[in-house]
Amino acid sequence: MDLTTYVSSLREDLTTTASAGDEQTRRAAAMLSAALEPAARLAIMNALSDLAAEVTASLDDHVVDVRLDGREVRVVVTPTAPHVRPDDTPEDEPATTPPADGGDISRITLRLFEELKGQAEQAAAAQGVSLNSFVSQAVQGALQGKGRHGPRGRGPGPRGRGGRPGPWEHGGPWGDWGWPGSHGEGPWSRGGGSRLHGWVEG
Repeated sequence: MDLTTYVSSLREDLTTTASAGDEQTRRAAAMLSAALEPAARLAIMNALSDLAAEVTASLDDHVVDVRLDGREVRVVVTPTAPHVRPDDTPEDEPATTPPADGGDISRITLRLFEELKGQAEQAAAAQGVSLNSFVSQAVQGALQGKGRHGPRGRGPGPRGRGGRPGPWEHGGPWGDWGWPGSHGEGPWSRGGGSRLHGWVEG
């Protein structure tokens, strides 16, 4: 941004105003206009710097700076965080396993006791899947097993990542990790029945 135009306009306004006075007033105005340029440039740059600070405060991921380049002022906008598109999937967040029938995905809130949640995370890690995928596979396996073998039956269930057995191939959704349904083992077992302590909010 070239400030010369703004400084020249200010000097012309001063000269025009002084032209209505006598000779001494016009000479004083000419002397003032000659000394006005540095102060005017500094005042304009200070105003631009304050404006840049206000704009920066309103932005979440950019910083606006005002820099002096010779006799010109440059406005520089610098991003402070990498831009992530809405459709990008974080590398450390595995994609959610889609439902078997290809339907829409619904979001729910699942609340578990801390010890049960910790065992679920360990089981998911052992299969190489995320906790969300593990729970989704467990629900799918429960529904498939119920449809094939009756209310107390168990289907083969989906397999984990890399061909590893899914949660329903370990004797139930919690099976070998000492969860409900692990043949009478585990802190929550009640006579071998499968029971999930917690609740789901849709």
